Amino acid sequence: MNILVTGGTVFVSRYTAEWFAKKGHEVYVLNRGSRPQPKGVTLIKADRHDLGSCLKDIHFDAVLDITAYTADDVRDLLDGLGSFGDYILISSSAVYPETLLRPFKEEDPVGRNSLWGDYGWNKIKAEELLFERCPNAYALRPPYFYGPMENLYREPFVFACADLDRPFYLPEDGKLPLQFYHVEDLCRLMETIIEKHPDEHVLNVGNPTDVTAEEFVRICYAAAGKVPDIRYVTGHEEYRYFPFRNYFYHLDTTKQEAILPGVRDLAKGMKEAYEWYKSHPDAELRTKPYMEYIDEHIAK
Repeated sequence: MNILVTGGTVFVSRYTAEWFAKKGHEVYVLNRGSRPQPKGVTLIKADRHDLGSCLKDIHFDAVLDITAYTADDVRDLLDGLGSFGDYILISSSAVYPETLLRPFKEEDPVGRNSLWGDYGWNKIKAEELLFERCPNAYALRPPYFYGPMENLYREPFVFACADLDRPFYLPEDGKLPLQFYHVEDLCRLMETIIEKHPDEHVLNVGNPTDVTAEEFVRICYAAAGKVPDIRYVTGHEEYRYFPFRNYFYHLDTTKQEAILPGVRDLAKGMKEAYEWYKSHPDAELRTKPYMEYIDEHIAK
């Protein structure tokens, strides 16, 4: 197949491009060419908001839109495309307002979420524009992604603490629930959608079960062969020293499981993520000064 992946240089989009290329597909990535490119793909160097005719003469069997955040992002790409088959948009679980009962279901009303703000609202508008223009498109709503090529300072921060034998500081009692999704499970699901065209066009995706923040940290330390010295913190804003906000959302993934049963075991997936992290010391991570804040305000 000819597959177009938007982005292709960072984490989810890069992993997706290389995964489908390894499967033998002709993968094109659309980006501005300012970063190193994934392996085995063809670069279409352009800004998605100024495409001209660069996409018009290529038929894409599938468009995997990993990097759309707004309705304008979707509109401009659609305007620039020629012929294409499937369109899969990576949306977000941030489209659900926090006032809903958990777990969130695809049929629940979407709306502004007070924590995620414009990010979630813009994803809602991106979905609406896509389905208005392409009723047979698909929108996938994930929780937290993890896996090889991670560039956000989430599990890599925990790995760094483990490698340095630092105690780990958790908000409150450490029981904050977190839900994850391995990037390869995303690719497997997108491949299944392209092949089988399921009737459900909006899907919550993710591991069916969540873990507590403390369980997550213990899994990450175990991936590094360590056992954490857990410390509990009160009186400090969690985002200053911990890589997740104090927000509980859980997605009902029943429809995903009907299409593609089974996801990566979290402990196995974190071990793979740790091995990638250790083998890529020069990876471009969006680090944050968590350790500095801990050392200055909590551990002293």
